[in-house]
Amino acid sequence: MSRQKNQNYKGHGLPKGREREQRASIRFKTTPVNTLMDVLHHRPGWVEVKDCTSLGPRSPAVLRSSGPDFCPTPTPSEGEWDFYWCDVSWLRENFDHTYMDEHVRISHFRNHYELTRKNYMVKNLKRFRKQLEREAGKLEAAKCDFFPKTFEMPCEYRLFVEEFRKNPGITWIMKPVARSQGKGIFLFRRLKDIMDWKKATRSSDDQKDDIPVENYVAQHYIENPYLIGGRKFDLRVYVLVMSYMPLRAWLYRDGFARFSNTRFTLNSIDDQYVHLTNVAVQKTSPDYHPKKGCKWMLQRFRQYLASKHGPTAVETLFSDMDNIFIRSLQSVQKVIISDKHCFELYGYDILIDQDLKPWLLEVNASPSLTASSQEDYELKTCLLEDTLHIVDMEARLTGREKRVGGFDLMWNDGPVSREDGAHDLSGLGNFVTNTHLGCVNDRKKQLRQLFRSLQGQKKTPN
Repeated sequence: MSRQKNQNYKGHGLPKGREREQRASIRFKTTPVNTLMDVLHHRPGWVEVKDCTSLGPRSPAVLRSSGPDFCPTPTPSEGEWDFYWCDVSWLRENFDHTYMDEHVRISHFRNHYELTRKNYMVKNLKRFRKQLEREAGKLEAAKCDFFPKTFEMPCEYRLFVEEFRKNPGITWIMKPVARSQGKGIFLFRRLKDIMDWKKATRSSDDQKDDIPVENYVAQHYIENPYLIGGRKFDLRVYVLVMSYMPLRAWLYRDGFARFSNTRFTLNSIDDQYVHLTNVAVQKTSPDYHPKKGCKWMLQRFRQYLASKHGPTAVETLFSDMDNIFIRSLQSVQKVIISDKHCFELYGYDILIDQDLKPWLLEVNASPSLTASSQEDYELKTCLLEDTLHIVDMEARLTGREKRVGGFDLMWNDGPVSREDGAHDLSGLGNFVTNTHLGCVNDRKKQLRQLFRSLQGQKKTPN
């Protein structure tokens, strides 16, 4: 049965003119077995559905065999679910064939890849920048200049070569468009390196005609990253989108800076431990310390910058990051299928250069929810708990909230302003965006209690 899209959907899952029914029991499924599972099991009234044969709240086999006008009568069964934190492979294979009741929620938008695949993200940002230039002028379009010059390979190979020859000697980075955890990434300065890659790709394609060529992006490498203790880092920031039409997005206050274990240098572009900050890469370093990890919480990072550069420079930097979050979401707003059953917790990767300019590296549809340290576990349990509060399966929210847990509503079909009378340090007038990234979270004590509770449950024998 085809699903009717509700174009009036807005807010926390409150359809126009209707209120969602409060539910005392929530049946959930999840693919990842990690921190997320701890949080879901801890949530009162939530019960895991362990029958994996059902593809959705109603059996798709029944739907397929019953014709397009058949509307099944709800009948409870062990395989039915209300909430599914699914992986993207399930989404790709089953979303279009699964009927969902009004209250059902899943953790991805149907074509999330428009923002989370590296080549599509850049394509949409370039298109959006051109649109802004036509409609609002070059100054407005310049606000989208937060991603490095990028070419999709192999289809833009000739354009890349032309650009490469204009700027000899600079460093480039090659990234596969659909892989994660630093896999397949390499840096280069010689055209021969990229030609060798192209030949290898073409040879592989000749041998396996049924397998498409893996696409890459070639980007200008940021050669002047901001360093702390001589080490490179990037920031992981969490953005929760509940709707694209209208756009409704929340920014989480907590996040972390991910550091390399090795001091930065451009003299060794083949050393992944120098240039890639992914935890999956760094934890294989010989001098990696598993208890200390290689992360700073964003509060510590913000305090460090304020001590070095002053509060005005830091406020400007974090305002520029707000601009990245909003502009990137706007760039895909008209192409993402904004189904009312869907939400998305994005993991943004941001690099800061020596001029305190933020650069968008990529957006992750499935940011890692596995903890690499006790502090990391605490952050991610709190993040997930607050995400579930906003998804609001229990239908407790009014839809007028501007803060829920560690999340602040930053865009609600338009910018959201702060109510706390914060000083405007940007020089843009009285309007201050309702974002508090890296600010002290006054819910820490309450959330630590949640963390200890989850830890206690894990230690208790079944």
